[in-house]
Amino acid sequence: MEESLLHILRRLNRGIALVTGVVLMGCAAIVLADIVLRQMGSSFGGTDEISGYVMAIATSWGMAFTLLELGHVRIDILRGRVGQRARAFFDLFSMLVLTGTVTLIAYKCWPVVARSLANDSRANTPLETPLAWVQIPWFAGWVWFAVVAWLTFVAAAMLVMKGRFETADEAIGCFGEEDLAK
Repeated sequence: MEESLLHILRRLNRGIALVTGVVLMGCAAIVLADIVLRQMGSSFGGTDEISGYVMAIATSWGMAFTLLELGHVRIDILRGRVGQRARAFFDLFSMLVLTGTVTLIAYKCWPVVARSLANDSRANTPLETPLAWVQIPWFAGWVWFAVVAWLTFVAAAMLVMKGRFETADEAIGCFGEEDLAK
């Protein structure tokens, strides 16, 4: 069951990563077109603002993918010097801290979105972008990251409780320098 859950989460996040990549490529194309237009004395205007919004949204959605691909940075000085069981508990502790932090971030994002919705807040730029249009997908990305982190933590904890340390390591472990040298 745990491996099935992790597999489903990976598949979902790979799809999200592909969509995010397409959006980033589209944004890059718009910025490139604006650069060419500027050389001809014209401009779309606001591409710097739009690209900033796209980057914030892409980052919040990309965090869950990075988690499941074991791409987050972690200091592993102690982890490499202990046995498999202790490594599993270090990994679970690390996952719990990450999960708690991400949950707090998602929780603290909501008041920002709620305030923008209540006040009909707009960017103080020439585009006057309604901030909720940007903040809602940004917030949803953080919530998704928190959900994925909790589900991954629970799956990994269940694997560790069952003594399946290698499978748990594949789900939440990290790669040290000695692993990269191989």
